[in-house]
Amino acid sequence: MANTDNKRKIIIIGAGPGGLTAGMLLAHQGFAVRIFEKADRVGGRNSAIEMDGFSFDVGPTFLMVKSILDEVFAETGRKSADYLDFVKLDPMYRLFFKDRAFDITNDQEKMKETIARNFPGNEKGYERFLKKEKVRYEKMYPCLQKPYLNVFSLVNKDLLKAYPYLSLGRSMYDQLADYYDQEKLRVAFTFQSKYIGMSPWNCPAAFMIMPYFEHAFGIYHVIGGLNRISAAMAKVFAEENGRLSLNSPVKKLIVENRKATGVELESGEKEFADEVIINADFAHAMTELVEPGILKKWSREKLMRKNFSCSTFMIYLGLDKLYPLPHHNIVFSNDYRAYISGIAKHKDPVEDISFYARNASPVDKTLAPEGKSNLYVLVPVSNKKSAYDWQKNRQAFRDNAIKKLKERLGLLDIERHIVTEKIITPDEWEMDYNVFLGATFNLGHNLFQMLYFRPHNRFEEIGNCYLVGGGTHPGSGLPTIYESARITSNLISKKYT
Repeated sequence: MANTDNKRKIIIIGAGPGGLTAGMLLAHQGFAVRIFEKADRVGGRNSAIEMDGFSFDVGPTFLMVKSILDEVFAETGRKSADYLDFVKLDPMYRLFFKDRAFDITNDQEKMKETIARNFPGNEKGYERFLKKEKVRYEKMYPCLQKPYLNVFSLVNKDLLKAYPYLSLGRSMYDQLADYYDQEKLRVAFTFQSKYIGMSPWNCPAAFMIMPYFEHAFGIYHVIGGLNRISAAMAKVFAEENGRLSLNSPVKKLIVENRKATGVELESGEKEFADEVIINADFAHAMTELVEPGILKKWSREKLMRKNFSCSTFMIYLGLDKLYPLPHHNIVFSNDYRAYISGIAKHKDPVEDISFYARNASPVDKTLAPEGKSNLYVLVPVSNKKSAYDWQKNRQAFRDNAIKKLKERLGLLDIERHIVTEKIITPDEWEMDYNVFLGATFNLGHNLFQMLYFRPHNRFEEIGNCYLVGGGTHPGSGLPTIYESARITSNLISKKYT
């Protein structure tokens, strides 16, 4: 435990999953931690939308690598199961192609049967996938749990051991050619690249650890929605005497002699601290919370030259009917590669969309009034580097998505059963959630925006300033965001030990 007799003060900007994780860890270690959150609730993109008796997750809808969340709670002397009700999902999801649909499970014998039935002759490839990707995971994951604060960190012993397993120069899709000879089967094991907003044809093969996570450990739903994780973390934070200030937007970071000394709120109030942690969207924070002229490496001009993830078009539907759909459904457009390529090139959306739909109410009765259900729909689209006019095209895009729900998922009468509805476009991600360019999954995850080349957990341009969240190392996704908070918390704790 850190020597914190003098109660070193930590300010955290933002109560998203990274800020909450760092807050509860540091508060448990004896630091005086205060979190400022602009919204009226915690969670950010991991919060809830509540309307007319229905509750929806804003962003993440399933949990993988649950062990990381368990470890974070354990570091505060607690068990996650005392705060959250987990349901392991089997099957994990159903995939819909034009000519077939099949379930994906982490029951390995069932999965081999599914492959044999739909893609005869590829069963041995699944066994190779599990064996080879297990080694990649074991070599790579320790590399994601440490900071990369200088260029010499790229020659640490764990990373040196992992280099032969990174498959440099290959994409996830390329890697799957080692296991499967059918395109649809490769796509079934690479669509996880969309979790970080990338195309499987461009996403580095190192990210094959994502489908391995699912097939090795399974995925989980949290009763009440994954937003309950944020609520549980806020509860732990309060139990550890952390101070949470909601409805308290930060106007700017106070920087003196190139060191962060505190924050100025929109109200004009100033709060000072020994260390400041930024959990706001990284590029938004650099362009809106840091005064012009301070940054060089991460200035607005240089940020605009960086690669950013795609955005998403969201539809949250409250229905007066319960549909017998699986929990998670992924629907591929007829030319999935062209669709994903168009997004990466910032082209206007096409009619033949790919989308994801979560139908959680059959498993979780808390999300809707009795006899009703909620349906969460996500369509990957270009971020705001695209010139597409969402204000003008919002309704037409929504209508096309509803049409696809009818055609591809068989929800022929869905429009008659909609009782409440909310839409989030890239415009709302940018304006309402302060997501730079509406890039929902933050900075892209190409090799030159990872590890040392990603914004550092101890921010390199401003002293006494730290980062957590998807915009810093190790990247987007709940498990890696938790890891970013652990890395940052350990750096601060070590500083005062």
